[in-house]
Amino acid sequence: MHEHWNDNNFDDFPVAMAYVPWQKFERLCEDLEKGYCAGTIFPELDKPFTGRRCV
Repeated sequence: MHEHWNDNNFDDFPVAMAYVPWQKFERLCEDLEKGYCAGTIFPELDKPFTGRRCV
């Protein structure tokens, strides 16, 4: 019998691999309020989503 994903049998799932590039701290946002609204006070990490919807 095939087990369902919600049976919590995690041994059947492969281990994930992640790629995390090295980051170099350069500076903080000059306007901290704007940084907090963007979700980060580090300008290098402010990467707005620019994708489009699938049609």
